[in-house]
Amino acid sequence: MPRARRLLEWASLLLIALTVQGCGLIIDAVQLVHPIATNELDAICARGQVRVGMAVEPFQPFVFPAIYTDEGLRVTGLDVELVREISAALSRRCGGTTPIVPTLQLIRFRNLFVELTEGNLDLFVSSISANVPAQGRIGLAYSSPYFNEGGIGGITRQPDLAERISAYARRPSATTGDTNAMARAFFGLTVAVQEGTSAQFYAEANLIGIRLVLCDSLPAAFESQNPPIDIILGKQPVLAYTVRRVRKNWQLLRLDSGKPLFLTHEHYAIVTDEESYRLRQFLNDLLFRLDESGRLKDMRQRWLEDLYAYPRRAATEGLPFAAEKMPQHYDQGRCRLADNRSR
Repeated sequence: MPRARRLLEWASLLLIALTVQGCGLIIDAVQLVHPIATNELDAICARGQVRVGMAVEPFQPFVFPAIYTDEGLRVTGLDVELVREISAALSRRCGGTTPIVPTLQLIRFRNLFVELTEGNLDLFVSSISANVPAQGRIGLAYSSPYFNEGGIGGITRQPDLAERISAYARRPSATTGDTNAMARAFFGLTVAVQEGTSAQFYAEANLIGIRLVLCDSLPAAFESQNPPIDIILGKQPVLAYTVRRVRKNWQLLRLDSGKPLFLTHEHYAIVTDEESYRLRQFLNDLLFRLDESGRLKDMRQRWLEDLYAYPRRAATEGLPFAAEKMPQHYDQGRCRLADNRSR
């Protein structure tokens, strides 16, 4: 009996000790059965979805306007094909039994950064410039570049303005690091940019004596009549595609050699949260493999150089998105003067 009593006492003490540790032990036990996702990649695997943001404004050929197809709303472009590659790679990483579905959210370009920092997206991609400083974009990080030939360029409808700017570009001062050399080429002109893009940041930092017009989108800049636009600055690959395929009454600003005039060089990358280290490493590894295999080169050729009808591509290979994510009335917005003074 004394021995039995001592065993009972020891059992009671053990029970009290377990009770004191309580919740922590219970949580540990639960995690052994159903482990909690410890990083962003595990969270994506657990959801079976990767939440991707993309600009609702068209950045052709990276993002085209949404198309109504027999299968519903679809969007296509180089960045969309890249998202398909990311989703396929995530599916393999997550075991391959259930595919990881990309849930696209089409959002105003300037709001993509907010949606990511608020935790509503895992990543976003819309020819985002990784090497352009901008206020308010803290807490973000960028993948390795998937497109290295970006930069700010310009277009105009006026041949005399194209020649004027080309003449400034051929001056020796334009190639010696004089930041004011090209600024003088734009003096007195009305220059349109899409608000929130690197073109706006460049114009505000470098161009003086201009009337700066902020537009909600590139299509809005083309349609602006009040004020009429002399020059549109924007992503050079987007402008080049647009004037070659869509707005043939506009022309690229060029050098005497015939090469497009670049005001900056930019690298386009995928944007993630600053603390999404594992996801960013995963994306960098994927981009490396796509580049080494020649797949990225083929994708760029396919979208930037080849001839095609993008509605057909949207129908056959585009990605769906929820209709409620579209603006209630698809509207490319308006343009307005940045202020009432010449800059």
